[in-house]
Amino acid sequence: MSFTEQAENSLIAPRAPFSTFPPFMFSEDTVQYAIDNTRVLHAPQRRIATFGQTSFRFFLVTELMDSVHRVRVRDGRLHAERPQIITPDHIHRMLIEGFGEKAEEFVGWLREHAPQLAVLKYGFQFRKTDMSDQVIHSPVGEVVARLREDVERSEDPLSAIIEGVDDGWEICLLKFAADMIQESSDDNLGDFRRRGLL
Repeated sequence: MSFTEQAENSLIAPRAPFSTFPPFMFSEDTVQYAIDNTRVLHAPQRRIATFGQTSFRFFLVTELMDSVHRVRVRDGRLHAERPQIITPDHIHRMLIEGFGEKAEEFVGWLREHAPQLAVLKYGFQFRKTDMSDQVIHSPVGEVVARLREDVERSEDPLSAIIEGVDDGWEICLLKFAADMIQESSDDNLGDFRRRGLL
């Protein structure tokens, strides 16, 4: 019986060969290429707010492969949730069930040696319904220049222009989110300390 016949006659779908990826997965090379080729051309003037949510508007510019002067512009929003403080006590509450004595020992060690330890937890929400895209028949430099003019005219301090790759554009967006976390964390920690929360 052939592979296809087995699939048609069975209630359990056969396993896919290891070399194939579901359409939503990317190879390691694709991920690395997208990260290496993500550039923020216009950074938001503001960072992730310590208290409350932040909604970045992004324009993600990508050149279409195998096409000359065809550029896709994705216009959407990336919502950053309020940063949360994770302390040794918080870690202890998370580990109460299911982790056993070794986890308890680790939390005890943290309490003794790093009582001031605080980690900030960040969260992002992205809905494709918040995004539109269009293909523009112009050189990428001209498209970016027009976007810069529009963003500067709008005076929106949370707008960003990002240049990336079309195949794996979601990774470019994640790279932008990671950059925003890195650039916001010092100010967020400072705000928590000033309020006596750390």
